[in-house]
Amino acid sequence: MPEQIIWWIGFHVFIFVMLALDLGVFHRKSHTVSMREALSWSAIWVALALVFNAGVYFLKGYDSALEFLAGYLLEESLSVDNLFVFLLVFSYFKVPSDYQHKVLFWGIIGALVMRALFIGVGTILIAKFHLILYLFGIFLVITGVRMALDKGDEVNPENNILVKLFRRFFPVKDSYVGENFFVVENGRRYATLLFIVLIIVEATDILFAVDSIPAVFAVTQDPFIVYTSNIFAILGLRSLYFALAGIMNLFHYLKFGLSIILSFIGFKMLIMDIYKIPIGLALGFVVFVLAASIIASKIWPKADSETEGHSKAA
Repeated sequence: MPEQIIWWIGFHVFIFVMLALDLGVFHRKSHTVSMREALSWSAIWVALALVFNAGVYFLKGYDSALEFLAGYLLEESLSVDNLFVFLLVFSYFKVPSDYQHKVLFWGIIGALVMRALFIGVGTILIAKFHLILYLFGIFLVITGVRMALDKGDEVNPENNILVKLFRRFFPVKDSYVGENFFVVENGRRYATLLFIVLIIVEATDILFAVDSIPAVFAVTQDPFIVYTSNIFAILGLRSLYFALAGIMNLFHYLKFGLSIILSFIGFKMLIMDIYKIPIGLALGFVVFVLAASIIASKIWPKADSETEGHSKAA
């Protein structure tokens, strides 16, 4: 137990130091994140995840290291779908590019807390009710099928139930006031439009966590591996958004690849008591499907009319 506690404390100290450097030093002033900066930070977070993976190998062994790598890759690939939602929300609310980094930063802080709660509850349920894994498996298969059949209909972010509830109980100023989430006018505190965007980003992460956390539990039931692979994936998500925002529409077959991955992970859960698919084989399958969907998107690009239609919806 003392060794486990040291791992948990050390991991969180490292994460909070990196976040403090990110917001307090490198992004102290709001600015538009360039492609070069985004790619640099994406590379840094991937490198840190791989260094951490090496640490898991030396501290916990080969199997745990492979589980972390599989969980990280799975969470990172599933988070790509989240990027499309961020793009939609920022476009819909016309969020100035200078303020997008701050929204995603605080969105990730909230995600750290919510993921910890979700994983803690999931771990307890699995420990007490083994059958919950079968429910997770069925849920993932259904989610994969629904993702494949989804036609990408236009979404109105303001219909979010959390936004409606917040507007009912707290005054909102329907404009941006610099990078402020709140502003005081005539002695009354108002939430700005930027805070409404943050609420939607947080709600989006909760919805995606419902899909992604059961998926990583199919890879491992070690809470430390589940949590750390999740956190590294969402920490890299912000930089990945700025790196891919302009080219995400080019990978139109990625959605089908993700649907296959989710269904496969669900199937892996459903047969785990009959046959346990080796983690190396599962990892190889995920990499193969992701690569195939990206290559297919390049070989058979989306028609110009479809691309324009998607942009208008966003």
